[in-house]
Amino acid sequence: MKAFGALIIAAVCGSAVAAPVVLRASHQFPGGKGDVRDEMVQIIARDAKAAGVDLDVQVYPGAALFKPNEQWNALVNGQLDISSFPLDYASGKERAFGATLMPGLVRNHERAQRINDSQFMKDIKAKIEKAGVIVLSDAWLAGAVASKKACIRAPADIKGQKIRSAGPTFASMWQAAGASIVSIPSNEVYNALQTGVAEATDTSTGSFVSFRIYEQVKCITAPGDNALWFMYEPVLMSKKSFDRLDKKQQDVLLKAGKKAQDYFAKEAKGLDDEMVKVFKDHKVDVVTLSPAEYDAWINVAKESSYAEFAKEVPDGKQLIDEALAVK
Repeated sequence: MKAFGALIIAAVCGSAVAAPVVLRASHQFPGGKGDVRDEMVQIIARDAKAAGVDLDVQVYPGAALFKPNEQWNALVNGQLDISSFPLDYASGKERAFGATLMPGLVRNHERAQRINDSQFMKDIKAKIEKAGVIVLSDAWLAGAVASKKACIRAPADIKGQKIRSAGPTFASMWQAAGASIVSIPSNEVYNALQTGVAEATDTSTGSFVSFRIYEQVKCITAPGDNALWFMYEPVLMSKKSFDRLDKKQQDVLLKAGKKAQDYFAKEAKGLDDEMVKVFKDHKVDVVTLSPAEYDAWINVAKESSYAEFAKEVPDGKQLIDEALAVK
């Protein structure tokens, strides 16, 4: 009987050792088509598996597991383990996250890298962690605005158009310039433009290519040196899920997250260049903002997005000031 009992214990222990921890990663972006946000998650999945620490990350791209706006709650609750997630999508839960998609706060890729190490991001990450989520990889994507009607350079150019806006801060600025807002996630933009629900859209340069928006618009305002649109789209992990792992598994994920972040930093500017090339190849007009045109938009933003954010968010003005202080 003792021998039999020992066999059972050995079998149970053996099966426990053999079974890896399986984590589920979900995001809304296309998989297997070169989207850098998907690739960031795939890097983490591949490195986790290769590390030999009984860790398996299963990736569900294209909103296959959770709808875009449901991912934040799923991370907080531990229903979802990992996500590449536009943080502003959770600004309904934590209004301060709206600062990570605020007109003119970043302006270019070099500044985005400096902002990662700023007090502004320390404060944002403290709010992320307080909610029960941690950051594995930082990522700032530049964005653009495109229209089925005409090029959008000056605030007057958006007047009367129905524009899909990625978040409330940009919606506020577009509305102040005379546009009406269509609220949908980026993976629904193509159909909205195709059916006339929207006539213009803002989104990241990566999404403009991944979702083939070039098939639906006449002109796009690319980031250039004066980008109004930058969005923080980190790879996030549920703290509940992270805390369930052993130290080796945690270290592997943190290291893989840093590798994914470094990969993204190298690719970020290339996304903009790729968008410009693809849109020109599809005979879409491509323009950029001059410093004067950029300043005109910032003046609209200060009166709308910035003012509302400072009024609605307890430390809203402080967050804006911290971001603007990064040189």
